Amino acid sequence: MSLNALHTPCLLLEKKKLLNNIQRLNTHLSQFAVGLRPHLKTLKSVDVARHMLADQSAPCTVSTLQEAKQFAKAGFKDITYAVGISEHKLVEVLDIQNQGVTLHILLDSFEQAQFIHAFCQENDCQLSCLIEVDCDGKRAGVKPRDPQLIAIAKILDSSGLFTGLLTHAGGSYDCHSLDEIRAMAQQEQRAVQIAADTLRSQHIDCSVVSVGSTPTALLGDGFEHITEVRAGVYASMDLVMAGLGVCQSQDIALSVLTRVIGHNREKNWLILDAGWMALSRDMGLASQQCGYGLVCNSEGDVLPGLCVSSVNQEHGIVALPDTLDTSHFAIGTLLRVLPNHACATAAQHQGYHVICEDEMAYWPRFSGW
Repeated sequence: MSLNALHTPCLLLEKKKLLNNIQRLNTHLSQFAVGLRPHLKTLKSVDVARHMLADQSAPCTVSTLQEAKQFAKAGFKDITYAVGISEHKLVEVLDIQNQGVTLHILLDSFEQAQFIHAFCQENDCQLSCLIEVDCDGKRAGVKPRDPQLIAIAKILDSSGLFTGLLTHAGGSYDCHSLDEIRAMAQQEQRAVQIAADTLRSQHIDCSVVSVGSTPTALLGDGFEHITEVRAGVYASMDLVMAGLGVCQSQDIALSVLTRVIGHNREKNWLILDAGWMALSRDMGLASQQCGYGLVCNSEGDVLPGLCVSSVNQEHGIVALPDTLDTSHFAIGTLLRVLPNHACATAAQHQGYHVICEDEMAYWPRFSGW
C-alpha cells in the first residue's frame, strides 16, 4: 500500500526511526549497571512494546490500568503502574495481579499506605508498593527527607508490601540546555538516593530505586545505586524532545499524514484535513515556534518555515510565508505533520500505519483508563 492510498488524516510510524531511537537508549544505558523499564504510555501498542522490550518477562511501565490489562493479556509479566493509587482501584489491581502479573503500584501518603495495608489484610493478598519521591517540586511525591517517608515505608514494610522508591524528573522539560538536563538527571538520582539511605538507616531495604524521564535517561550518567531507569517518548520522539535538544526533527518516528483540502488565497493559507482531532491541541514548549506541528512533505522532510498555525476540529491551517503561495500546494497534496507531544497526538488515533522499507503494516493501539 502506498501513502496515496491511505485515508487521511492518519498516523504514520517509521519503523527504522523507531528502532534507532530504541537502540540509542539501550546503548547509552548499557554503559552503566542499571536496568531499563520502558514506559509504554506513549504509543500504547503491543506491537511497539515487543520492540521496546527484550521479551515478555522484561519490566515495563504503564500510566493506566487499561494499559496494564492490555499488556498483561499480551503476556507481559512485570508492570509498574506509575500513577498514584486510589482505594477504589485496588480490586482491579488485584484482578490483574491474579493473572500471574507482578503489578507494582505507587503511593506518596500515609493514608494510601493505610488503605493498601487494610485491603491486603482483608483479601489475604500482597501487593508490591513503591513510594514516590519528589525530586523537583513539579508533581507528586514525598520529599526525600520528609519524616512521612519513614512512616509510610514502615506501615508497608511491616506487612511485606514495600518494594522500593520511584521518582520522575518532570522538571527536565523546563530545562534550557543539555547541561541543565544533565544537572537535573543528577538531582533526580540524588533525591531518590537520599530517600533510600534514609530508609536503610531504619533497616528498611529498597530493592527497587527507580528514576526516569526521556531527557534524564538519555543524558544521565553514573546511575550509582539506581536499579532501573524509566523512559517512554524516547521510542518515537517528538518536537518537545527536539526543542530540548534531546533529538533532531529527523529522529521523530511519528507523523500525521494529511491532505491539502483548500486554499485561502487572500490570506495565503493552506487548509488541511488534520485539525485538533488529529493533531491534538498540545502546542509543546512555550519557547518553540512549531504551532500545532511542523509541516513536512510526503517523504517526511521538514518544509522550512511551515507549521500548522491554527486548528479547528477537522481543519488545520498553514499560514504560508511570503516566499510561497498556495499554487505550490495543489488540492490533494499529501503532507505530514510532526507532533509536538507524541502522547497527545497518538491518543487521537486508533493505530499506526507502519512504514518499513518498501512495505507497510498496521499496528493497532488502545486507549482508555
